[in-house]
Amino acid sequence: MKFIVVLHTDDGQQYGVTVPDLPGCFSTGKGLDEALQSVREAIDFHVETLIEDGMDIPATSTLNAHQANPDYANGVWALVDVPVEKYLGPADKINITVPRMVLRRIDEYAKRHGQSRSGFMVEAAKAAMHA
Repeated sequence: MKFIVVLHTDDGQQYGVTVPDLPGCFSTGKGLDEALQSVREAIDFHVETLIEDGMDIPATSTLNAHQANPDYANGVWALVDVPVEKYLGPADKINITVPRMVLRRIDEYAKRHGQSRSGFMVEAAKAAMHA
């Protein structure tokens, strides 16, 4: 799963990292590489705790929405991939019927956004259920 993060620094050495879509999830690190690795670990632990407590992973917002938040002004934005799916249980294979034109549009959209068909459909379903 991909998470948008924002990094801040006062001295160009030590970075604080916030995960806007996971309230209360943050980390620090010396340098960008260490800060990004540290936030991956923080996200993993945060999501594991949410799932253990019977909560859902919060719905994600867009980068534009986060950038409009004045709390994140002058931040450096990054996208980190953290394999939190392991906490959601095993995947089930399903058979669904989708009109060919719709399926073609799904595939094109997913490809443009670096997703698989299944990944897109899961994210679309989650977004619809949180609406």
